[in-house]
Amino acid sequence: MTRFAHIPAEITDVLPDGRLFVGGEWEEGTGAPITSVYPHDGSENMVLNGASRADGERAIARARAAQADPAWRNMAPHDRARLLHAIADGIEANKDRIARLQSRDTGKTLTETGALAASACATFRYFAAVCETADEALTTRRAGALTASVHEPIGVVAAITPWNSPIASDAQKVAPALAAGNAVIVKPSSWSPLVSLELARIAEAAGLPRGLLSVLPGAGAEIGDLLVDHPDIGRVAFTGGTSTGRSLAAKAGAKLMPVSLELGGKSPTIVFDDADLDLAVAGVLFGIFSSTGQSCIAGSRLFVQDGIRAAFIDRLVRATRALTVGAPTDPATQVAPMIRARHRDGVEAHIARAIAEGGQILTGGTRPDAPDLARGYYLNPTIIAGLPNTAETCREEIFGPVLSVLPFSDEDEVIALANDNEYGLACGIWTRDFPRAWRVGAAIRAGTVWINTYKAFSISTPFGGDGASGMGREKGRDGLRVWQRQKGLYVDMTGAPHPWARLEQDA
Repeated sequence: MTRFAHIPAEITDVLPDGRLFVGGEWEEGTGAPITSVYPHDGSENMVLNGASRADGERAIARARAAQADPAWRNMAPHDRARLLHAIADGIEANKDRIARLQSRDTGKTLTETGALAASACATFRYFAAVCETADEALTTRRAGALTASVHEPIGVVAAITPWNSPIASDAQKVAPALAAGNAVIVKPSSWSPLVSLELARIAEAAGLPRGLLSVLPGAGAEIGDLLVDHPDIGRVAFTGGTSTGRSLAAKAGAKLMPVSLELGGKSPTIVFDDADLDLAVAGVLFGIFSSTGQSCIAGSRLFVQDGIRAAFIDRLVRATRALTVGAPTDPATQVAPMIRARHRDGVEAHIARAIAEGGQILTGGTRPDAPDLARGYYLNPTIIAGLPNTAETCREEIFGPVLSVLPFSDEDEVIALANDNEYGLACGIWTRDFPRAWRVGAAIRAGTVWINTYKAFSISTPFGGDGASGMGREKGRDGLRVWQRQKGLYVDMTGAPHPWARLEQDA
């Protein structure tokens, strides 16, 4: 079942036809309907049938057969790299289409969705290069054997991706998994399934052998559980909420299956009194309010040193009020709508709790009053002061445009405060003192630390979290190896029978 709403023709031109990519075949899903909504005004983009367990079983069976085919399994790395480059070419050629589709599906600005499409393209190109240049190793020779370390595909693997940046998250998992020689099944979020289906269309057009990629939007309790539990799935990479990640890890542990989990965050940003204030204000704003705060790495706890606290907060509040809240298609927009009404309602409940805890709203906390935004899922950027680091607002991930401001006096205190949280995903530090930045960055428990910047990314640099923010890393050259099994090979070079056998020698 596919239904298109009464929307402009230029939008229907980029929407998929509603079929799912099941083991290389375009088929109507047999699961529950999924509704794609435009967050700017709440209108429907389309309705499509999601994947059922039966669809998932078919995808896994086709993936197993495709991955076992010697034509793929034994393909030379440079030929596999050529396919990844072809997918990258397809993304690049369709970047405007991808940007419009993702903006319609998620409410993100066209500026951001265009950047995400470019990121996905770069990811496929990077792992094409890694695939072609990843060397095996002859290990240190001991005794009479020639020894080597080699890597082989895991087989059929799965990627469970989030709603907030699907094309980039898809590429971050699919590109290295394919480069490693696997077949991949993607389960995108039901809140933003459309751009993942577009990626499947591009991969098919690029010549990826049939069966190596499936895209199955559907219920987590059905498709997600199937992918985690199924004996033919050899690895799962998950990006999403911490509670779901914990459940997935428990299931994977029982199955003895490797997983990587990129989960939530409550990332600290630290502004020392010697910071360049222009850099710091811009970085803090971008770190929390870009993507409307719907980012696992959002810098949602701001620590400002006593000597500049009042002046810095005043400047930050004024800059926040000057941000442009508007439609995703408006080039001037900096803060777009949230993904769903109920998600915005949940963020508003967090703000109400902050007030109940004694927090003071310095700006925001309300919906925009512009009539053209009234039907959308908008929320003004919000700054809250007056709460201790122990308040729930300062400990729980809000996943919205809400910033808590806290004071600190010295280096030791801010390190303790920043680390006093179960999450450990990211951190931002602003100071002109490089040795201090290095000391503090080394002491913070986080997978990524930015110094005098925030949310700067490179596909060549590992990314992931610690504690409740997850386990494992993506990106970087080692991002290929996590999708492979390592094997040791021994070749006897002596030609002599093992002396333990005590074989009699011929006279």
